[in-house]
Amino acid sequence: MSSPSVILGIETSCDDTAAAVIVDGKLASSVVSSQQIHAIYGGVVPEVASRAHEKWLVTVVEKALADAGVSKSDLTGLAVTHGPGLIGSLMVGVSFTKALSVGLGIPFVGVNHLEGHLASLMLTDPAPPFPHLCLVVSGGHTQLMQIDGFASYRILGATRDDAAGEAFDKVGKILGLEYPAGPKIDQLAAGGNTAYHAFPRTRLKGYDYSFSGIKTSVLYYLNAFPEKERDQILTDSMADVCASFQEAVVDMLVAPVKAAIRETGVKQIGLVGGVSANSRLRARMKQLTDSVGGALFVPEMTLCMDNAAMIAAAGHVRLTQNESSPLTLTADPALKLI
Repeated sequence: MSSPSVILGIETSCDDTAAAVIVDGKLASSVVSSQQIHAIYGGVVPEVASRAHEKWLVTVVEKALADAGVSKSDLTGLAVTHGPGLIGSLMVGVSFTKALSVGLGIPFVGVNHLEGHLASLMLTDPAPPFPHLCLVVSGGHTQLMQIDGFASYRILGATRDDAAGEAFDKVGKILGLEYPAGPKIDQLAAGGNTAYHAFPRTRLKGYDYSFSGIKTSVLYYLNAFPEKERDQILTDSMADVCASFQEAVVDMLVAPVKAAIRETGVKQIGLVGGVSANSRLRARMKQLTDSVGGALFVPEMTLCMDNAAMIAAAGHVRLTQNESSPLTLTADPALKLI
């Protein structure tokens, strides 16, 4: 009887310190330590993030191993995010993983953060069949892809400027909401009127996205009022403004997916990344797939945000295919998927 595959995944690409264990392809544990300190700065401070990873990574790894009921000696391989992301944060995870690989005498593999998000769908039950379309939507990325198999990806469209999650955070700052603003906007929008104000929807040729205009339109809309009246709007109609803004973003996200379904004939759709936790986006994507006789696949909420379970899942596949990375592997903040 062969020994089980026990993979430790590590994710430190931004401001979440995460570790997870995959045993024979099944998730055994997942631990995420979020850095709340960035809220006071209105965004992630790279130096603060990297120092927090240095402080908490060992503790997070030990918790992931304990929760999985395994020890370091049980590990057969390691997986770590080596890009894209913040260079300092990535270096902490990559350096730790390489040292652990040498110390334990086991292989490790570098994983692209975006491939991790795609691999999070492997942890759903059921997992989507191949081929499927996948919308990757987060604070740093917005891409529509066709997935023909593991590591067989084709980018159909991508944002030309801001990512959707970035637009949520920037508009949240305009509205005076704490960082990260996405969850709060989603919560407020649930009680608002989506037709309160018709914010413009940017439409580009093909499947590309653009979200720089929507945040500017929110700013211009509010600045058109005298200060006292603007403050009153943000007091009395905050939910309506959030609902109208969110509906515009969701419209822009869903439209290219609808076009891609029509033109490719692929009706199985994945939705991954931090913004996939948005309740309105989930509902609209479900409506779309239902209307065409397809199916929507979304990871459970804890796997939508940055996590190490998705990195371990991708690493498990690569390591079982006898892939590994050399000790010369470096962090790459601008790493491309394809």
